[in-house]
Amino acid sequence: MGFKEWIIPQDKEFYKLLEEQADLVLKAAILFRDMVNNYNTFGIKIKRMQALEHEGDEIVHKTIHKLHKTFITPIDQEDISKLTSLYDDVLDYIDAVANKMYLFKLKEPGDVIREFADLIVEQAQEVNAALKQMRKIKQEEIEKKFKAVHKLENEADDLFDNTIVNLFKEKDPIKIMIMKDIYEYLEMITDKIEDACLAIQDIVIKNA
Repeated sequence: MGFKEWIIPQDKEFYKLLEEQADLVLKAAILFRDMVNNYNTFGIKIKRMQALEHEGDEIVHKTIHKLHKTFITPIDQEDISKLTSLYDDVLDYIDAVANKMYLFKLKEPGDVIREFADLIVEQAQEVNAALKQMRKIKQEEIEKKFKAVHKLENEADDLFDNTIVNLFKEKDPIKIMIMKDIYEYLEMITDKIEDACLAIQDIVIKNA
């Protein structure tokens, strides 16, 4: 290893950690969609979801630890930390909403939750693709990704608004409280994914 390689760390490890985290988020999104579409296996697969969340925590710890030890990073330390934190939030919320559904013992997830699950997977796929190309992606391409993610987030907002209106027509106050909590978490996931995509866009523009 030459002096230059020693004094200026290779960027591969940071990008690798971010890519691993993005892969975990996508896996969790796909798993959640599978869980609500095959609801009879929900109780079995919840353990797999929890395992993914723990894997995500490990990646966050590794990233933060490496940031503290690294003097020069391929992109700003604050940007790496922010993106890592946002992805961790997404994974935490997916795990949390799955856990809520499990603890509340929902008899049937319903079409709204399935629609949210589809939107979350589509968003996660877009962000995953953007992050995998972050080192070489052009500003115009990341803007297309962001617009796609933003469009999906708007669809999630509309779904949430319409669902809440219908939910409050229910007569069971406990059901209203439980389902409102679950829908709010699902809508928050779509917000957090959009935030992650925006953070990637900011990094690309800053380093163009």
